[in-house]
Amino acid sequence: MAMSEGAAGERRGPLTGVRVLDLSRVLAGPYAAMTLGDLGADVIKIEQPGDGDETRAWGPPFAGGESAYYLSVNRNKRGITLNLKHPEGRAILLDLVRRADVLIENFKAGTLERLGLDDETLWQANPGLIHASLTGFGSTGPYASYPGYDFVAQAMGGIMSITGEPDGPPMKVGVAIVDVTAALFTLNGILAALYERTQTGRGQRVECSLLQSALAWLVNVGQNYLVSGATPRRYGNAHPNIVPYQPFDAADKPIAVAAANQRQYEALCRLLDLPGLIDDPRFRTNADRLAHRAELVAILQEAFSRRTAAEWLRLLNEAGIAAGPIYTVPEAFADPQVQALGVVHTLPHPTAGEVRVVGTPFTLSASTVGPRSAPPLLGQHTEEVLRELLGFDRARIAELRAAGAI
Repeated sequence: MAMSEGAAGERRGPLTGVRVLDLSRVLAGPYAAMTLGDLGADVIKIEQPGDGDETRAWGPPFAGGESAYYLSVNRNKRGITLNLKHPEGRAILLDLVRRADVLIENFKAGTLERLGLDDETLWQANPGLIHASLTGFGSTGPYASYPGYDFVAQAMGGIMSITGEPDGPPMKVGVAIVDVTAALFTLNGILAALYERTQTGRGQRVECSLLQSALAWLVNVGQNYLVSGATPRRYGNAHPNIVPYQPFDAADKPIAVAAANQRQYEALCRLLDLPGLIDDPRFRTNADRLAHRAELVAILQEAFSRRTAAEWLRLLNEAGIAAGPIYTVPEAFADPQVQALGVVHTLPHPTAGEVRVVGTPFTLSASTVGPRSAPPLLGQHTEEVLRELLGFDRARIAELRAAGAI
């Protein structure tokens, strides 16, 4: 694993020198692989010839023939096509494994084994390989062979049961949040395995499932159940453990207000000219406020209705109380703080001219992190990778293509 500074002193990604084979599709696996690419790894996205990753067709909208969905999780990768059902395709994959550090896949449990690419075979080719497997339900148990998608994991993980209005139906989160968090949990495992390999020289299997991820990020709600035995319920936009922590309607539009501790609650009462609420026995502690949630919210709502959202947001933040506007997605991207953080990056693209993407949400002080190249077209780098890494000439590549191996 290379240092983050090159011979000429230029800043490089902390994973420069690490090679990743990304056999995954849709969102969770590609997101994990993309983040490794953001950190400087050489990520090679391997797709089935013909259609490739099914998200390429998940649109509109499209840019240059590529779906926005696909573009969201596949930057910083080189793209090749490889037919793993063809013996020569599998042989090429093993040749690439010998030159790789990480392999990421999200096939259903048992798929690689049926292809003759089980862990023992992979580790015979490269004992230092880290094999990250991301499935819907894990590799053991009664559901191991079931297909899994984010929506099903949200349903089975209890997330839908706690999302939505109290008197409404269960709702999913507006983005595929289980896929995203499973990607990040998998990424944590990969980075830990890379670190351990520096001490042992050996790779290992990193395994993560959508169902386990969904249950893990229930966090306080899951712990509420484990401690109390009570079934968590839906609170809409309110917090199950903190009051007040929800939207309030200002004179013109709603705002989000989070008075997360006693100091902030007391500051809010003074700001709203309601100092009597501080020592009111119904609301003195957070436990009291939880017990009398509806009464307190009604009193606060009446006070919030007296000023505009802009006035309240200024006063609340000046008083040290967390509050913000409730934006649409375009409004969020246009916010001056988002602009100052440089969230959106523009990358040149071979068919769209250029595409805008959301950058990596963290920085490192001594090395470069973030988007460098646009998501690849299907098979865009097949010849480049086979020539560079395996030494194949044009004639050999043409033979493989004619045979249906690539």
